[in-house]
Amino acid sequence: MTYFRILFVAAVAFGAYTLGARAGRGRYRSIKKNAKKAWNTPGVRSARRTARKTSRRGGRKLTRALTD
Repeated sequence: MTYFRILFVAAVAFGAYTLGARAGRGRYRSIKKNAKKAWNTPGVRSARRTARKTSRRGGRKLTRALTD
């Protein structure tokens, strides 16, 4: 009796996990699409460019300070 109860609970848990994973995949794709759209907006593109330039300048300054 206990064995069947455990088996039943495991089967229900597996089914719920499988259905949840399928529903989650659609939501993941939606989030990914919106993040990609936001990543490529002109404002974010400009901020990425500025951050890249700043980090390169900082890296060069650090390299010079360590080698001098």
